[in-house]
Amino acid sequence: MEFETIIGLEVHAQLTTDSKIFCGCTTAFGASPNTNVCPVCLGMPGVLPVLNKKVVEYAMKMALATNCQIQGTNQFARKNYFYPDLPKGYQVSQFDLPIAEHGWVEIKVGESTRRIGITRIHMEEDAGKLVHDEREPLSYVDLNRTGVPLIEIVSEPDIRSSEEAAAYLKKLHAILRYLDICDGNMEEGSFRCDANISLRPLGQQEFGIRTELKNMNSFRNVQRALEYEVKRQRDILLEGGEIVQETLLWDPDRNVTTSMRSKEEAHDYRYFPDPDLIPIIIDHRWISKIKETLPELPDQRKERFIDKLGLPAYDAEVLTSSREVADYFETALAAYANAKKLSNWIMTELMRELKGEDATEIGKCPVTPDNLASLLNMIDKGTISGKIAKTVFEEMMATGKDPDTVVKEKNLVQMSDAGDLQKMVQEIIAENPGQVTEYKAGKTKLMGYFVGQLMKKTKGRANPKMANELFAKELSQ
Repeated sequence: MEFETIIGLEVHAQLTTDSKIFCGCTTAFGASPNTNVCPVCLGMPGVLPVLNKKVVEYAMKMALATNCQIQGTNQFARKNYFYPDLPKGYQVSQFDLPIAEHGWVEIKVGESTRRIGITRIHMEEDAGKLVHDEREPLSYVDLNRTGVPLIEIVSEPDIRSSEEAAAYLKKLHAILRYLDICDGNMEEGSFRCDANISLRPLGQQEFGIRTELKNMNSFRNVQRALEYEVKRQRDILLEGGEIVQETLLWDPDRNVTTSMRSKEEAHDYRYFPDPDLIPIIIDHRWISKIKETLPELPDQRKERFIDKLGLPAYDAEVLTSSREVADYFETALAAYANAKKLSNWIMTELMRELKGEDATEIGKCPVTPDNLASLLNMIDKGTISGKIAKTVFEEMMATGKDPDTVVKEKNLVQMSDAGDLQKMVQEIIAENPGQVTEYKAGKTKLMGYFVGQLMKKTKGRANPKMANELFAKELSQ
């Protein structure tokens, strides 16, 4: 029996406002436990929330960037449930009147492009954090994160594979970073994902029983967890068993999902409009004003790289998948006009050195855009060869020095003096009579051997073009 995978994702993105959603406490990460708090975010009796306007504007930006319809009237509601890190006993979120609905983004997996629907985007406050003591059966409550603003982006169940899920997450992550409304730091929990997954027999219309994977914090873990869950559910169904609706956690060390809690029915959160917060009215003028602030987004930048710079679609896709990489490329391009050659160096030599799945670490790269441009200009001028340039680049990565300094310190200037090179060419020909005879008999591929010997003798500094010309001339006599 063949099965179809059905996946829907719920993404929580922490917004980069300076203060929390309903109070003036800082949102800065890493402070001592329970120091970034006040009576409002601690849920003390009698306090009143005041909505941070910037949160609404950031949510509107994401809605516009993902083709959503912004609702003229939207409202906060209380989502009631108990958890130790939820001091009020409820979370302020949005329910039947979210800020945005009915959007979509396009993703590409292999040669296939698909549109993934977005059900809704809504604003809410984050809960606190439990810190578990590994030595004792104790958990400590840190409420610094309580009240930090989030947007939740809920997809339609349109995703059909773990690869598509990863592509969708990367697209959302890129859009958030381009908008500069979320830092996207998955290790700190700024961008996290819950996944609902089920299988159904191919051709069946009804969805199967789903499981929910909670709080996955890397693209790789999401993909691996979904792949495991597809296999697990498929094996159960093929053996005639039934899937249990439950919430699961992904164990990245053992590469398995483990049960967190059963979820036979949806929780009754007893939503009702928050009486302390009036409805938010958004008119067309406000939407137009926000629309004017939108930057060039990943898909738009990709098309410009293809149409204006003549880059292949693959190069443009790689370069624009991260705002930081695209910015680096364009800064370097201002000092080096060959877009394709620059693209090749960034995608091979530079990106190999980057750490982190979203390539945001390029901002910490020791090789600045201007220095990379200088290195490529040195190749074009014949100051160094392409092979030597890679050695220079490695030294630049290790030390942060500019290419001129490295080339001078290492004495790597390319040898282009015809007289000096010709003497060495004649010596190599004299030292290899057998290869010379074979070359003259028609084995012309030996040219690579001769040039290699010269490169060895000059420690890679010989001008390759001149080397080929000199050997061709001498061997023809």
